[in-house]
Order: sequence, then C-alpha cells, then structure tokens
Amino acid sequence: MKTTLTSVAAIVAASPVLAQTPTLNVYTYDSFTSEWGPGPAIEDAFEATCGCDLVFTGAGDGAALLARLQLEGPRTDADVVLGLDTNLTAVARDTGLFTTHGVDADLSLPVDYDDDMFLPFDWGYLAFVADKDTPAVSSFQELADSDLSIVIQDPRSSTPGLGLLMWVQAVHGDDAGAIWEGLADNIVTVTPGWTEAYNLFLEGEADAVLSYTTSPAYHLIAEEDDTKTAWAFDEGNYLQVEVAGILAETDQPDLAEQFMQFIVSDAFQTVIPTTNWMYPATDIALPDGFDTLTVPKKGVLLSAAEAAARRDDALDTWRNALSQ
Repeated sequence: MKTTLTSVAAIVAASPVLAQTPTLNVYTYDSFTSEWGPGPAIEDAFEATCGCDLVFTGAGDGAALLARLQLEGPRTDADVVLGLDTNLTAVARDTGLFTTHGVDADLSLPVDYDDDMFLPFDWGYLAFVADKDTPAVSSFQELADSDLSIVIQDPRSSTPGLGLLMWVQAVHGDDAGAIWEGLADNIVTVTPGWTEAYNLFLEGEADAVLSYTTSPAYHLIAEEDDTKTAWAFDEGNYLQVEVAGILAETDQPDLAEQFMQFIVSDAFQTVIPTTNWMYPATDIALPDGFDTLTVPKKGVLLSAAEAAARRDDALDTWRNALSQ
C-alpha cells in the first residue's frame, strides 16, 4: 500500500510538469503586436495547431529589435525574431545569435532572395504618403525644393527610417549629404518608430509621412477613405523585405522551426495584407483595393552586405546634415 501511495503521489507531483504548455517567445515591432496588427490573428491561428503558447513581445520599431538582441546576447528570452529587414540581416548574421531556419518555400518577391538564416514574411515599397489634394512630388530634389512638411523615422531605431537612409544613398551616392541638407527644412520631426510618425501625419502635423505604397489600402479598406495616396519617385522607390529568424540559443528549437514553416503558410500570409498592410511573401490573392495602389516603375534595393557597409557613413551624413 505504501508503494502504491508513493507511486500515486509521484504521478500527481509530476502531472503539472507533464501538462505544462510550451511557450514560444517571439520578439517583434510594436505595431505588429497591436490589436489592429497581425499579431492577435496569427497568435490564434498558430496556437490552434501547435499546442503551445505563442507570446509576442513588442520591442520598439524594427531596428530597435536588433539593438535589444545585441544587448541581451545569448541570454535573450527570444526564440524567434520577426521584423528585421534586409538592411539589417548582414549585421544580424555577424552577431552569431541566429541559426538557419530550414524552410524551403516558394516565395513571391520582386527580387531574387536566397538566405538560409532569415526568412521573408512580407515586403513593400517605401514611399511618402499624403492626402490626394497635396501637391505630389516625384523626386527627393523636388521634395527638398518644395515647402511641403514631412515626418520621418529615426534610422537608428526604425527599419523604414533606415530604409530611407539607404534609399537616398542608393540613388544619390556622394550627393546624399546635399539632399539631406535640402530636406532638413522640410522635416517637422524625426520619430523613434513608424507608428508615432504616421499618427502625427494623421493629426495634421505634416503634409506627408514616410511609409509605404500599401498604406493607402488601410484607409480604403478599413475606413472606406480614398483620400490618401503614395508618391512614386522617378528615381525609384526603395524596397523593404521584412524577415524572421530563429535564435541559436532557443530552448524550443522544434517549436521555432514549426513557427517558421507557419510563416509561409496561407494561414499566416493571408493575414498580412489587411493587418500589416504590406504585400505577402508568397503568391496569394490580394484583397480588393490593392489593385488601386501606386506601383513604382522602379524598385531600389541595396544588397544586405552593401547596406551594412554603407550604414555608418550614411548615418554620419544624415546626422551632420540635419544638425546644420
């Protein structure tokens, strides 16, 4: 009887451990986790298949994610990071914090993409978004020569902000400093992230905001408001490809790999267009309204290695020009 009671006690004591639900921690940017972002729907869909608890942690804007990981190092609680882009992947790879994702997916991107460590989950063209009755411009020089006011994001914390930095560098090269000096009078403020900047634009604090050609789809589909537009530049619009990666020190490697496979599934990808307001990374049907969006005639994109090589000098040029 003593043995039986002891066995029962052991089973009872062990049962909470056996019943414990595994947790997958995903670091991402703040707007992804918001109630109107893709996070809640993706959390529900993945948890319905994984038998786990998916926890999204907002860590500022996209570029701030990498800074947090570099600070936390191998002791980070993150299993997966979702929200870096190709302007940051070379630097992220060099940290040694990431491992391969193991996903063989049929991606649908406007550029060739081959990276075994960082998996795309969406993409879009950067653009200045404004009301349709605001006089449109078609180049950085024309914007600098105008009286239009703009809000942009800080390239040190925001992936759109860093994308703008690379955009100016890619199309103007050695003349980037002069372009930034010309734009200095147009810039109302520089915000830490996209959400703050876009809200200032919506509040009427600026004529235009750095965002994406897909942003007007939100107003059209969610608000039935067709008054917003995005400007295509003659010199091309910079392409942003957002990616996810697995942390090498994750204690949930199988679950992390399952989530990466889920990223390229229809259950994930169909959520993206009308919550993250970006193009999906796989070939799925786009919702009505996306056919009305501005499509630049030319896409601009620096390779991951080139973006990493130019980043520090581009930041110095930007800081010097805006401090004049």
